[in-house]
Amino acid sequence: MSAGNVSLELRRQARAAPGRPAARTFGRHARTLTFEQLERRVDACAHALTELGLVRGERAALFVPPGPDFVALFHALLRVGALPILIDPGMGRRALFECLARSNASALIGGARIHLARNLFARAFRGIGLSVSVGRGPAFGAHALERLLAAQPRDPFPAVVVADETPAAVLFTSGSTGPAKGVVHTHGNLAAELRALREHFGLEPGETDCACFPLFALFDNALGLTSVFPELDPAQPARCDPAAIHHAIEESGASFTFGSPAIWRRVVPWMRARSLRFTHLRRATLAGAPVPPSLVLELRALLPAGGEVHTPYGATEALPVSDISAAELATLRERIESGAGSCVGRPLPGVELALIRVSDGPIPRWDEALRVAPGEPGEVCVRGALVTPRYLDDERADALAKIPDGEGVWHRMGDVGRLDSDGRLWFLGRKAHRLETELGVLYPVPLENAFDVTQGVARSALVGVGPRGAERPVLVVERTQPAEAVRELLPRLRRRSSELAAAPETSAGAPIQDFLFHPHFPVDARHNAKIHREELKTWAERSLR
Repeated sequence: MSAGNVSLELRRQARAAPGRPAARTFGRHARTLTFEQLERRVDACAHALTELGLVRGERAALFVPPGPDFVALFHALLRVGALPILIDPGMGRRALFECLARSNASALIGGARIHLARNLFARAFRGIGLSVSVGRGPAFGAHALERLLAAQPRDPFPAVVVADETPAAVLFTSGSTGPAKGVVHTHGNLAAELRALREHFGLEPGETDCACFPLFALFDNALGLTSVFPELDPAQPARCDPAAIHHAIEESGASFTFGSPAIWRRVVPWMRARSLRFTHLRRATLAGAPVPPSLVLELRALLPAGGEVHTPYGATEALPVSDISAAELATLRERIESGAGSCVGRPLPGVELALIRVSDGPIPRWDEALRVAPGEPGEVCVRGALVTPRYLDDERADALAKIPDGEGVWHRMGDVGRLDSDGRLWFLGRKAHRLETELGVLYPVPLENAFDVTQGVARSALVGVGPRGAERPVLVVERTQPAEAVRELLPRLRRRSSELAAAPETSAGAPIQDFLFHPHFPVDARHNAKIHREELKTWAERSLR
């Protein structure tokens, strides 16, 4: 991948294949743009935004629904040299407004709903000076994009010249383990991420991606892929219509897709019940939370011969870090379901991974003595070209998550893992979710994986009740059938607990004694898959009083 402004990768693809579809949406307002049309729209948007006064370095909050305009405006902002700010609209009004305030954005580009909110909650948008309305619906006082574009020249926009360390975009984290933070991605980071995705997954120009996770679509066109946006509310993937996802993949001939496990928990059983299979899909990726081997292997069985499913591991601050295929996962399934943790594969080329002693405070500088002994659990740290250097205007978050090392930094993933003798990383849980009991430290994911295969369990979450150092492990269970009698499930859970207490890899030490049943776990807005354990912990404490 050549250095420079990442948006120029789209221009190169447009010149190579101008008539190829670039972005396509399904539903009532179905729409398709070719690479040439998308490229022209990017340039027209860049011209329009600069005429409105947007300048290099200015921060622009982008709240545009998934589709061609989402892609076009993102690339236009890159060409102008402005900084697109991407915040999950599904995180809730209060959290969204807090993120917007912390971003210090001075421009707002989005659909009618965000501009309605700007009018109703003017105080939360008081830093916004420039507003642009996109799509159908009233503009609520903002500049209407379509009117602006009608008068724009068709000349290519001269993209700003950048260095690898030049900030390109800010993506806010999902806020699943604390307040959401703005992650600064540089042009060098984006180029490294493009390179990793292209080389690791073998993505080639002319392929089609069904973008079940809209942010992934921002990479598609720079790689020469067609982005297909199914009918899907990105804020509620767990409520997707499986028929709509299946239709978009099949009708478009998509060969690749990236999405939350929550989507496939709906699509896979829907397809199996109808004896359906995919005909073109060759690679499917699931990410955002630990994925049970059963789901991965069931999805793989629906792909054509030679198709593969991947579960990459990473974070907003570094993606992708590692990956494992369904084929390799199948060989480890028994270990995973017996309490060894979730295997997330080997680091990708160019990613250096280290496990260090678990701690909650800042680490002022890197020291090789921080590393744990081989095979021991440790906090996951990564460095490399795709690892982001800092957060947006947040020195405290930088101090807690970044470890300076010469001219570069290590990023602390906030996760605890273990490396096996084959160099594979086993995810044990978030550092913040570890339980410190009188018998030692417990990591939740190994035990949860082992309990989740119990008949009647949809999923489980291990939380601690009581003071640090004397936390009492409580397993909160979401049942497969809410009406199923607890008296039938509880004996099975207790038997499983006794079995796991004797399993050395789980480090349970003693059987889990306390079980609670929750009707529906609270989850993150982005993937609908990461469990909000802090909420469950509070709920469990109240329930056990």
